[in-house]
Amino acid sequence: MEFKKLEDFYQVYHRHRTYVQAAVSKKHIRRFDKQIWQPAQMNKNTSVLELGCGVGLFLAYLEAKGIKNFMGIDNDSRAREYMPESISEHVIFGDIWSEIKKLHTNSEKFDCIVLLDVFEHFSYIEGQNLLVRLANILTPNGKIVIRIPNGSSPFSLQYQFGDLTHKAIYAPSAIEFVAKASDFEMERLIPVIRGNAIKQFIEKIIFGILNRIITYPPPLWEANMVVILAQKNF
Repeated sequence: MEFKKLEDFYQVYHRHRTYVQAAVSKKHIRRFDKQIWQPAQMNKNTSVLELGCGVGLFLAYLEAKGIKNFMGIDNDSRAREYMPESISEHVIFGDIWSEIKKLHTNSEKFDCIVLLDVFEHFSYIEGQNLLVRLANILTPNGKIVIRIPNGSSPFSLQYQFGDLTHKAIYAPSAIEFVAKASDFEMERLIPVIRGNAIKQFIEKIIFGILNRIITYPPPLWEANMVVILAQKNF
């Protein structure tokens, strides 16, 4: 097989990707509560669209939280095999750009649009264009939630460069830049904190020391970050 462009790697993406049955645990609930549900001010009546939903773990979380109006889009039909039936009924498998256009044509709107480990698969120009198009299917006070590797952290390298289909890397200032270029404001910037309580405590101490002894420490040390975007009020 001859590869001529970066997108050709998606033809064999299933060989790189690890598929795991979507099963929501208490750990997932705590993590999503802290990183997404609370910062984005979600509730049971929030309508949610997830782009690049994979096997549907986050959608299963939404179902567990009592949300009824949710939808996912993914271009990998193999992921359906690992989804609960109640989740797959809410998922469309197809090209993200085409499906967004259909939603806009049908005047469908969402209170929250979520991209978890997806935005970095688009180039900077594609990412800006994507945000502009998502604005068309977002309610006036809606939010866009993006989880991406933190380009300002030395610990993000394994996440960013472990996948050949990643096209862009964002430090906090860079994601704010592309957001403003798309008429969005960065409402919240949240570090993705993982590991047990002991590791978190030790890392907090180490990062605090590094902040004191390094001339130019990064704004966030954590390997990944969550960004909450809101449309500008003109």
